[in-house]
Amino acid sequence: MRILQTQTLRGPNYWSIRRNKLIVMQLALEELTEKTSDQIPGFYEGIIKVLPSLIEHHCSRGHRGGFLERIKEGTLMGHIVEHIALELQELAGMPVGFGRTRETSTLGVFNVAFEYVEEQAGRYAGRAAVRLCQSIVETGTYSTAELEQDLRDLKELHASSALGPSTETIIKEAEARKIPWMWLSARAMLQLGYGARQKRIQATLSNNTSILAVELACDKEGTKNILGNAGVPVPRGTLIEYLDELEQAIADVGGFPIVIKPLDGNHGRGITININSVEEAEAAYDLASDASKTRSVIVEQYYQGNDHRVLVIDNKVVAVAERVPAHVIGNGKNTIKELIDLTNQDSRRGNGHDNVLTKIIVDQTSLAVLKKQGYDLDSVLPTQAVAYLRATANLSTGGIAIDRTDEIHPRNIWLAQRVAKIIGLDIAGIDIVTSDISKPLDETKGVVVEVNAAPGFRMHAAPSYGLPRNIGASVLEMLFPDQTPSRIPIVAITGTNGKTTTTRLTAHIYRQTDKVVGFTATDGIYIQEYLVEQGDNTGPYSASAILKDPTVEVAVLETARGGILRSGLAFESCDIGVVLNVAADHLGLGGIDTIEQMAKVKAVVAETVKADGHAILNADDPLVAAMAEKLNCNVAYFSMNPDNPIIIEHARRNGLAAVYEHGYLSILEGKWTLRVEKAINIPMTMGGKAPFMIANALASCLATFAQGVDIEQIRQGVRTFQMSSEQIPGRMNLFEVEDYQVLIDYAHNPHGFKAVGDFVRNWQGSKIGVVGGPGDRRDEDLVLLGNIAAQIFDQILIKEDKDPRGRQPGEVADLIKKGIYQITTDKSHEIILDETEAINKALNQAQKNSLVVIFPEKVTLAIDLVQQRGQKELLN
Repeated sequence: MRILQTQTLRGPNYWSIRRNKLIVMQLALEELTEKTSDQIPGFYEGIIKVLPSLIEHHCSRGHRGGFLERIKEGTLMGHIVEHIALELQELAGMPVGFGRTRETSTLGVFNVAFEYVEEQAGRYAGRAAVRLCQSIVETGTYSTAELEQDLRDLKELHASSALGPSTETIIKEAEARKIPWMWLSARAMLQLGYGARQKRIQATLSNNTSILAVELACDKEGTKNILGNAGVPVPRGTLIEYLDELEQAIADVGGFPIVIKPLDGNHGRGITININSVEEAEAAYDLASDASKTRSVIVEQYYQGNDHRVLVIDNKVVAVAERVPAHVIGNGKNTIKELIDLTNQDSRRGNGHDNVLTKIIVDQTSLAVLKKQGYDLDSVLPTQAVAYLRATANLSTGGIAIDRTDEIHPRNIWLAQRVAKIIGLDIAGIDIVTSDISKPLDETKGVVVEVNAAPGFRMHAAPSYGLPRNIGASVLEMLFPDQTPSRIPIVAITGTNGKTTTTRLTAHIYRQTDKVVGFTATDGIYIQEYLVEQGDNTGPYSASAILKDPTVEVAVLETARGGILRSGLAFESCDIGVVLNVAADHLGLGGIDTIEQMAKVKAVVAETVKADGHAILNADDPLVAAMAEKLNCNVAYFSMNPDNPIIIEHARRNGLAAVYEHGYLSILEGKWTLRVEKAINIPMTMGGKAPFMIANALASCLATFAQGVDIEQIRQGVRTFQMSSEQIPGRMNLFEVEDYQVLIDYAHNPHGFKAVGDFVRNWQGSKIGVVGGPGDRRDEDLVLLGNIAAQIFDQILIKEDKDPRGRQPGEVADLIKKGIYQITTDKSHEIILDETEAINKALNQAQKNSLVVIFPEKVTLAIDLVQQRGQKELLN
């Protein structure tokens, strides 16, 4: 077997609308092409020995063991690879379940699609599944060591890419509230929401967090001073920068016991508590100085009591946890080392932040803390005796958290909220030492020892003991109060032809509302009329660029077949999904071999429309109209024929539609007819002579009307939208050169040729065509281009693209010529492979009142050649 290609899908896609995260592997079975599993000696026995857990896979049988039955009876290897890729991820702690395997048009080549949690792990699982199957085919087994290594690697890949526990708390709540999120490309920041309605977070910092407050919270001495001056009980302490200041500092704070900590440390690093001698103090000073960026050290009076973290979000106390340092409890039998090992066997403990609790690590700090208590690792603790392994109560060093949210005294709540406001943090972790959090601090002589910016949420969201608190909900209620919208309107437009024009017109209509519009098209990413990035931008990358832009209030996204197949959509849902048409173009590419399969690709856009949104469908295209059957949203149709039966029935049911009737573009809303404008007054319709442009305009009018744009603004939009080479290059750009005219259009498939032909046939003078086609199209498609060209033009010059896309020079031209000669035997048609030469010859041969139509590979080149002839662009 051989993996030919691997794609990662990250949004709604051809394989599944709901299962957005899929790996699609193109797998050549080679020598196993016609061998089913029952024909491979020992394969069934080998697979159940290596992966007995496959018994849990139901497969199409719908019951436990169903997949193993399929293997025993005989199934192809692509199907088996799919299930093993899923199972390897399951065994590595990544729950997945969706998969599909389909044969391509190439014998023995299959598309194997399966779900993933983390994309690098998913791609690894696919490779490992192929390796495993190949090994069992060849040897009857797969070594235990290799399987264990695969699982270790998968776990490491998962851990390295997983969200931190605090971020995960926020993201899970965002997903529950259907708030979209995405990674930004810097500083591990995440975006919640889209466009102008977005918010940003970095761990537990938000875009509301004040940099002044963060700087103050990081300055432990400054924090203590500002709180002390405000009457908040804080430890007595002082700041030193040199070791020889230590003894005086100890005296200044009232003598032992003391605490020494770095001025700007975090996660408990460099802190030593309950110091009772000069020797201990000197060692603690060195530790704190090393952990401090500024080498400055705080010396404070030590206060007896328990360590509590009070979490304040948006000036409200939302959770309280008592934190207990890493420790073991004696049983009179085991040594401290043995007790640590037993404690670490708790399934809740993992490495770093992987689990609810962190494993206890023995290091020099642990040994020093034990020594201070009179123990070492070989000591046997008496029953119920406690030995601490850390002086500070951080979960990251093996500590535990006990929820005390329901116990905190109201006066302490008031104090914590006041402290957060004094420092200025929207999210604050306030450390309080007190013997009893249920009593006011002034009764227990408790103190506020620290205020933390970007506090961890793990101790509250998943405490070791007590109720978990939904911290993510508090964060999101702060960022999106009172159900503030997190999304901007998204209009996604797809189809075989007309996407760019419809996208640009839709964006232009929206601009009449004074909204900031971002749109993507085949020639670039735009915000308002400004080009942000040039090039073909019809895929998920460019859509993400619009959705990430904080100035954009409306997104209009041209959505092409290629991006859907390669990566899926950049959004999980849209407000308006427009499907213009489906025609035979790009067939034979990306595993799409039939027009019905192409319709399924285009339908992805319609199927992602929100329940209260609208799918805008072409009622004149049977494949598009049929998409309505599978949709769970509102449907609106457009048609060039007001008597279309679908339109009539839809109107009878008070549905929304747009039609071309009596020369007008009109919107039907139940029994009402709203006339937008006469086609002759809409420049893009070429005086009403370009039917396909009228259809595009209908789709744009309907899409914007369904989204609530006023009819007068729609009318103004279609009247002022110009088909100029600057505004929409390569889409019906008409020029006057001397006494003839030139039309440049990027049509490159039979459907596009026919659409332009509907306009060209109305021309009274001679018609010259400069035609070609992309080399990656099927032979029959290129022949059909020749057929159509022969029916449109009086004279044809056949050229080829500079990029042959796998064809030999002259091959495309010969196929087009073959198509021409199937229609006519006129020998005036000739092949000129170079596009520049072909265009110039056509322009040179043009006579008075002629129309030269150019279907270019490079639109800008064609426009430049025409402009060199002193042209005047005609704007209808």
